[in-house]
Amino acid sequence: QVQLVESGGGLVQPGGSLRLSCAASGSIFSIYAMGWSRQAPGKQRELVAGIIIGVSTNYADSVKGRFTISRDNAKNTVYLQMNSLKPEDTAVYYCNAHVSTGQNYWGQGTQVTVSS
Repeated sequence: QVQLVESGGGLVQPGGSLRLSCAASGSIFSIYAMGWSRQAPGKQRELVAGIIIGVSTNYADSVKGRFTISRDNAKNTVYLQMNSLKPEDTAVYYCNAHVSTGQNYWGQGTQVTVSS
């Protein structure tokens, strides 16, 4: 079992920045990849950024050059640094973790609102 707790969401003006955090606990040794997805009202959940631990990162075209995913192994935490935020980035952001058994765990989500 893996537990994920997101934090760092909030209200920010267009052009501003936020950093989301996702703290993992439990069977963290089995995690090989993590990611951030988002879901806006009335829309499907979409992958924003992913990291295969120790290998590579990938981003949705809509956030390339603005968002950065990173991991602090000592803190078992994955971050999503979001810069140059736009109103269309408004959504609930979810962290997920893929483990070696094939399961995929999700956090509870954190709201990000970009508005003036």
